[in-house]
Amino acid sequence: MQSEPLVPPSYEELLAMLVELRERVERLEAENAELRRRLGLNSQNSSKPPSSDGLAKPHPQPGKGKSSGRRRGKQPGAPGSTLNLVADPDEMIEHRPDRCANPACGAGLADGREYGRQRRQVVELPEPRPVITEHQLIALQCAGCGRVTEPPVPDGVIGRVQYGTNVKAGVVYARAAQFLPYARVAALMGDLLGVSVSTGFVHQVVTDAARRLGPFVSHLAALLRVQDVLHADETPARLGGGFKYVHVACTPGLTLFHVGGRSAADIDAGGVLPGFTGTLVRDGYAAYQHLTDAEHAWCGAHLIRDLRGVHETDPAGQEWAEAMATTLLMAKTMTEQAVAAGRDALSADEVSHIRACYAGAVAYGRQQNPPDRDGRLSRAGTLVERFAAHRDMILRFTVDLAVPFTNNQAERDLRPVKLQQKISATWRTLQGLADFATLRSYLSTAAKHGLDALDVLKQLFTTGPWLPQAVTSS
Repeated sequence: MQSEPLVPPSYEELLAMLVELRERVERLEAENAELRRRLGLNSQNSSKPPSSDGLAKPHPQPGKGKSSGRRRGKQPGAPGSTLNLVADPDEMIEHRPDRCANPACGAGLADGREYGRQRRQVVELPEPRPVITEHQLIALQCAGCGRVTEPPVPDGVIGRVQYGTNVKAGVVYARAAQFLPYARVAALMGDLLGVSVSTGFVHQVVTDAARRLGPFVSHLAALLRVQDVLHADETPARLGGGFKYVHVACTPGLTLFHVGGRSAADIDAGGVLPGFTGTLVRDGYAAYQHLTDAEHAWCGAHLIRDLRGVHETDPAGQEWAEAMATTLLMAKTMTEQAVAAGRDALSADEVSHIRACYAGAVAYGRQQNPPDRDGRLSRAGTLVERFAAHRDMILRFTVDLAVPFTNNQAERDLRPVKLQQKISATWRTLQGLADFATLRSYLSTAAKHGLDALDVLKQLFTTGPWLPQAVTSS
């Protein structure tokens, strides 16, 4: 049987095949570039947390990092730190020589005149022995009428045998300030303090402490709502195989956490941000956009990371990103110098210069990232338009020197959530996570006021929670 001769494709068919092949190549190149970009993401060029860098994170070798020009250790003029002698030691032991150290003499020194005295002290932990106080309630019978009168029970003494305030404060401190699991808290109390407690008791005390902080949370929310500048952020927390989010609203003097999802309603559930009329420093998460009563300031550190991520994948094709990062860092330096000089604002010429450089970087970015034939923008092009659309929010720190360049305050306050997960892994219940957030609000705020954690926890279990006074955010 004779086969049919092959008919060569027409010019139009070849052209269509070529166009299809070129589109496929372009699509594969774009996918390849995106995969390489994702592989190169880390905490330095994206919003990924440092904990996600793993072993791939470059760590400087000792002695090979960028030198500051200063020697290691304490710097000249820096305050030192050392143990000081106490005036009234708990125990004093005198050491006297028995005989003269002169080999030619060797006489006894029982009647020797004191020539000098050195004081050396050793600080030691006490033996783990609890101090037990027994309250004996003595009922007395009146000799005249025969009535028996009993004394009132002391405040806080509610059981036949119970643990005292210091034990409860120590339990909460180990759990909420040192992030230990419940079982390790119980073991610590027994090993170091000689107080044998159960994990159930630890859980009960932590829950009770969080419940007692209701007035503190309400008071703190009221203080935060009237601040001029607030920082807000959120971070995921592992909960029973899933995730919830711990939200924070804070200033350099106040910290308030709450737990929820990541929606606008969850952001509002903390009771601080709805109706807030000051300046809110945040990242670019869209769920904050509904807070229209506030002025918004975009965290510069997040923007620098986004620009670095774009520039590192294509340095020659994304020079605009370097120009924009340079503009932001220049503006940051100018505002810091103005604050250091005691100025209230940048000059009109300084603001104009910053905005001109900003506009030039946006124009350059649009030139380097035109839309494709279908009008779609690349990731870099989308970032350019983000800078164009949100200029006022991004440059808020240049027109209000009370607004910081970054949202580092919120990120620092959220770190204990990650530290807790690193030490104690996941939370098992939503109530447990909520209690942790409440206790961290209390301890973080107290630390910002220079207060000792154990002191404020003891106060919590006696007279009630410590309440901060009204403070300003500047």
